[in-house]
Amino acid sequence: MLITRRLEFDAGHRIPSHNSKCRHLHGHRYAIEITLSGDIITEAGVSEQGMVMDYSEVKRIANTVLVDKWDHAFLVYSEDVKLLQFLQSLENHKTVVLDTPPTAENLVLTAFRILDAAYQDTYGNHLRLEQVRLFETPNCWADATRAQVLKMR
Repeated sequence: MLITRRLEFDAGHRIPSHNSKCRHLHGHRYAIEITLSGDIITEAGVSEQGMVMDYSEVKRIANTVLVDKWDHAFLVYSEDVKLLQFLQSLENHKTVVLDTPPTAENLVLTAFRILDAAYQDTYGNHLRLEQVRLFETPNCWADATRAQVLKMR
């Protein structure tokens, strides 16, 4: 069984080497969809009976390990030295430094790796992360799937 939870957050970024508008500082209302697989819990009387995982628990974990860290932050590439220095000069600025340029493709791969480590088979129902979809705009998104990420390792 597959289940999916959608969350939203706001963040700024820029793609320093891009040849169009995206090289400028700007922000997005991102949406992230987290798809998990697992067996439906059949144990009578437990709170999660009939579920793969409680959606509120999917949200809590995602917020703790990813969304709360990226929400209202500036996502900056570690080699974007001038911007990184500027952001570090701002007192208490929420900055997330990334090893790759913060494109939708790179962000979704990073998110998958972070979330994959967070979702454990806590119910004994073979729970695992299958896909993360990151919407940069309502019409543009990138997907990272388990098979794809495993090939890249």
